[in-house]
Amino acid sequence: MSFLEHYKTLIATPSISSGNPHWDHSNREVIQHLEGWLSDRGFAVEITELESVPGKFNLVASYGSGDGGLLLAGHTDTVPFDESRWNFDPFKLTESDNKLYGLGSIDMKGFFAFVLDAIDGMDLSKLQQPLRILATADEETTMAGARQLAAQKTIRPDYAIIGEPTSMQAVYCHKGHFSESITVTGRSGHSSNPDYGLNALEIMNEVMTNLLQTQQQMKERYQQPSFDVPYPTINLGHIHGGDNPNRICACCELQIDVRPMPGMSVASVYDLLNDALKPLEERHPGAIELTHMHEAIPAFSGSPDSSLVKLAEKVSGQPAVAVNYCTEAPFISELGCETIVMGPGSIAQAHQPDEYLDMSEIKPTTEKLRQLIVGCCGD
Repeated sequence: MSFLEHYKTLIATPSISSGNPHWDHSNREVIQHLEGWLSDRGFAVEITELESVPGKFNLVASYGSGDGGLLLAGHTDTVPFDESRWNFDPFKLTESDNKLYGLGSIDMKGFFAFVLDAIDGMDLSKLQQPLRILATADEETTMAGARQLAAQKTIRPDYAIIGEPTSMQAVYCHKGHFSESITVTGRSGHSSNPDYGLNALEIMNEVMTNLLQTQQQMKERYQQPSFDVPYPTINLGHIHGGDNPNRICACCELQIDVRPMPGMSVASVYDLLNDALKPLEERHPGAIELTHMHEAIPAFSGSPDSSLVKLAEKVSGQPAVAVNYCTEAPFISELGCETIVMGPGSIAQAHQPDEYLDMSEIKPTTEKLRQLIVGCCGD
């Protein structure tokens, strides 16, 4: 199969991960495609079902044995999509205006087509260190695949490159990601007399005020100029409360997104949120509840001076950067390897309608991947 045939097959295979069962798919079929393609190229393939998400799978394919070498890593799942906003079939790789359109074209099933293309142009028997390919499940939701791999530590590469879309510019650190739900439970009553009840919306207004004050405190306390947004952020993303204008609101829920900086532990972020809520909880016992919408994703902090970063900078011709989004890097790096994020396509296209890869990237990306493989595994 050619590069485009691999690409088309990957895009045509639905592998959406979502907390909504209506959208959620197994990634089994994508894993089976990768298993066949990599086995045909002499890789030893191991497939592991996720303990926390039965029906979802990780794949590790190895050329060579032992510790060390390079791990090329990617996730097999995509986000859901709004068909009404797409001008192309999300599950049909479509070439138009020198672009390849399709769901997962750059985020990030398409990366595996690049990996296959890169190794097809190499004599892998000349490599002095093992080359491994990792395909994970559920990166777009819980990151359960990467978490399980990190916990099991069945492989110990020297280097790892995660092929998320960075326009082939190395990323050496990034922020974390928390999604939290805050629920205020009050007491309903007739709106003509506020004393009849406890208005959850009014309490939530105080909650939001305190959270915005916490965000300002974080902005003043934690500064890293290497980031485009050089401080942690709290986004008040979704709110719902009440049912009628003439009833005192009995319940209100706010969903927030927190992006902590490297150096901020998971516990320290929750301490800040709890400190923001504590005075309100003391005034309204039992009325406020903080719920984790998913397990927290910590920030990732690699060294800008690592040998892998220096190699990637030489190959790409661009300096390594820090970014505001998050990836599986904090978990992959737990394997004890130097880790970067570096892959084809622009992050601006990720999670967007008409997601696409610019075809001018194909040949340069493939050549850069070969250089990275040789640089990490020897020739």
